[in-house]
Amino acid sequence: MKKILFAASLILLLSCATQTERADLILRNAVVYTANDAQPRAEAVAVKADRILFVGSNADAAKYSGPQTRTIDLNGAAIVPGLIDSHYHLSGVGMRELTLNLEGANSLDEFLAKVKARVDQAKPGEWVTGRGWIETFWKPQQFPTRHDLDKISPNNPVYLTRADGHASVVNSAALKLAGITKETPNPFGGEIMKDKTTREPTGMLIDRAQGLVRSRVPSGAPEQADEALVVGARRSVELGWTGIQNAGGSYDDVDRLRRLYGEGKIKLRVYQAVHGPSPSATRLIKEGASIGEFDNRFTLRGIKVVFDGALGSKGAALLEPYADHDTTGLLTAKEDEVLPMLIDALKSGIQVETHAIGDRANRIILDLYEKAFAAVPAGERRIADPRFRVEHAQILDLSDIPRFASLGVIPSMQPSHAIGDLHFAPSRLGIKRLEGAYAWQSLIKSGVVIAGGSDAPVERGEPMIEFYAAVARRDLRGFSGEGWHPEQKATREQALKMFTLWAAHAAFEEKLRGSIEPGKLADLTVLSADIMNIPEAEIPKTLCLMTVINGEVVHNAAGK
Repeated sequence: MKKILFAASLILLLSCATQTERADLILRNAVVYTANDAQPRAEAVAVKADRILFVGSNADAAKYSGPQTRTIDLNGAAIVPGLIDSHYHLSGVGMRELTLNLEGANSLDEFLAKVKARVDQAKPGEWVTGRGWIETFWKPQQFPTRHDLDKISPNNPVYLTRADGHASVVNSAALKLAGITKETPNPFGGEIMKDKTTREPTGMLIDRAQGLVRSRVPSGAPEQADEALVVGARRSVELGWTGIQNAGGSYDDVDRLRRLYGEGKIKLRVYQAVHGPSPSATRLIKEGASIGEFDNRFTLRGIKVVFDGALGSKGAALLEPYADHDTTGLLTAKEDEVLPMLIDALKSGIQVETHAIGDRANRIILDLYEKAFAAVPAGERRIADPRFRVEHAQILDLSDIPRFASLGVIPSMQPSHAIGDLHFAPSRLGIKRLEGAYAWQSLIKSGVVIAGGSDAPVERGEPMIEFYAAVARRDLRGFSGEGWHPEQKATREQALKMFTLWAAHAAFEEKLRGSIEPGKLADLTVLSADIMNIPEAEIPKTLCLMTVINGEVVHNAAGK
């Protein structure tokens, strides 16, 4: 009798074990790049609920099939770990789709024509706003002015943000509403550009000077803010992003995201930071991080500091003057306000990520991080390895490159900046300073991982452009200029990890996702081509066929 009961129990256990191993989803007949060094390649992936169940051959994957399993034959398409953008502005991406998008205006006339078309539709006195212009390919390569805008909009105030978000051009009507004249002083961390002869404002506002006019622009309705996030999230998953790290915001943004998750309107994972120093940063330090809300889709854990401007708008803080302008750029945050916040963040387990583009800004923020680490030894920190980050880290003095590894600081970099900036960085910096510009390979060899991102909507935010830029270090037409250091390009294996495993590490999530391994969250991106082997020029043409988040197919280009 005992033998019969034992046999029955064994059969029941085996039956239960078999039952728990039935997959909900199997993707087969693919080229799988796992970003897992122990098993770098596979043919198939099986998923159960929100986790990866199996990675291996087509034949072995079939063993996990059951009556309820959805099996998709990918016919040789490529699967990579769910792609992660480490530096993104989700609301900005959505607003770009909803408002005047000035990307692609390759001349001043084309730029003005786009603006005029919107002005012609505006009501009397209504503000005209937009974003995305950049003068890189204009001839001559110079900023637009209020006089240019006055010709097409003498009455409606106009506020148009450069692609990098660190400069805007406005017309005379906007300057008048803001009360800006030739006597108006520059605010801290900003510049009102003025004519060298007349001292009258040109209409260009750099960094914090933008706020003098931006504060006058009527805010959009709450419904528009919601729509921007939803549209931005939808566009992101269609491109293949499974998660983004949202670089800055406020608790209003946090509350809005939580509500939209609760309503089921966003599937994209968001790792959120709030701007600091600010009341939001103070609150986050006091209340502590919130990790893994809404089935691991939302985490609030970071503070974003903006420490200088951008290279294109000549606001990046440099150790020596610009080669083409009599300035060393701008610091946009005060050291004596940032350092105490860093110390408090270390004690409460909050990550800090600091925007630093110029070599002076990078050196100073590394100095401040070092002081904070010394003030709060590992034993006194909430998290021994705080993983503080430098966002962009574009222009580095060669002596500062090893400091990232020695301090345990993560460079969070956007490869597309390098292939856009190559058209003006040599004139801004001179050839010598390019040795430490966009130095991906030097940083990796020094012992750090690079978290890859796009900085959308500053850039287009397309993962295949970012991957291409990292491995080719050429613009989309194949051009690379003098002194652009091709030895700094990333290998394809490194580039894949920049947008998967290393990006996950930068958010303390490498044990949850970032590679295709059993037990990890089932985030997968399916691509139309094998980006690890096709010619470089073909990479930007690669499409996202499918995006899987938490085991759910949230985007399928085939519509199935």
